[in-house]
Amino acid sequence: MTRWDWTWEERIRPAEPLAEVKPSPPLPAPPSRDVGRFRRRRAGVLLGVVALVAVVLSLLGGQATKRTSAHLSRIVPLHKASASESQARLARAENEAVDRVLSYTPIVTRGGASGNEVALTFDDGPGPYTQHLVSVLDSLRVKATFFVVGKQERYFSAGTAMEINAGDAIGDHTETHPMMASLSKHDQREQLFEQAARIEVLGGSRPRLFRPPYGSFNATTLHELHVMHMLMVLWSTDTEDYTRPGVHAIVENALAGARPGAIILMHDAGGDRSQTIAALPTIIRGLRKRGLRPVTIPRLMLDDPPPRGLPIPKSLAGD
Repeated sequence: MTRWDWTWEERIRPAEPLAEVKPSPPLPAPPSRDVGRFRRRRAGVLLGVVALVAVVLSLLGGQATKRTSAHLSRIVPLHKASASESQARLARAENEAVDRVLSYTPIVTRGGASGNEVALTFDDGPGPYTQHLVSVLDSLRVKATFFVVGKQERYFSAGTAMEINAGDAIGDHTETHPMMASLSKHDQREQLFEQAARIEVLGGSRPRLFRPPYGSFNATTLHELHVMHMLMVLWSTDTEDYTRPGVHAIVENALAGARPGAIILMHDAGGDRSQTIAALPTIIRGLRKRGLRPVTIPRLMLDDPPPRGLPIPKSLAGD
């Protein structure tokens, strides 16, 4: 596996300064000879409006004056929800969906099977390929879930910032990518907390999702996740892209397990990810051809969560 030069650091390009906005020229004043006529007409209109309001109030018996602005806003919406308001409402709904799933299971490997959604997930980033990968997803109008490693933010934080701005979901993949089951309770807590703090510093929300490196976890891991209100997310389909098997093999592995509720595992760092990036357009076209829609893990938990009563998965590392 390629070893990266950790002295190199990606930096976010500063935003372009806004162009200076020039004030609009004042409207011309009416000719002096028309000022008197204009004022007389305006006074007449105002008197007519006052008279009309008085008639309406008398007909309604004064009831109109008792209506509050809140009541009126329920009858006629004052404005349509803005994009930011809609996104905030969706984020709250997704957060509540994660809480509902946590109420009956600490771990998920897939969503439900009654919808048409699948979740694309990427591990081990951010890295040198992350920004390119996010750009490809954006061009395909797809949002994904990234399980990021805290120490990587020292060098490639621009990738995570790009994910946050794109509306992708960010999950916890520990601070240094260890085998969690081999660590003490204190060290496991530190691995979770330090990574989460880095995401908040970058402007993201505190992660509600966790994926254990190598699939390694134990009862201590589950206890710490419970304390932090985090849901462990494993996977139902492993593309094995980390082995660099070739673009065709990555596509075949992804689509072989593509069914409603599937959680597909890929990587955006930890090595050369050019094959993964090249495979993405074909994978997404293949999913859509089957009537499947790629979404984030929180959206999958909202729209089609896993059923209750599924057995709790064991550590995939054999711990």
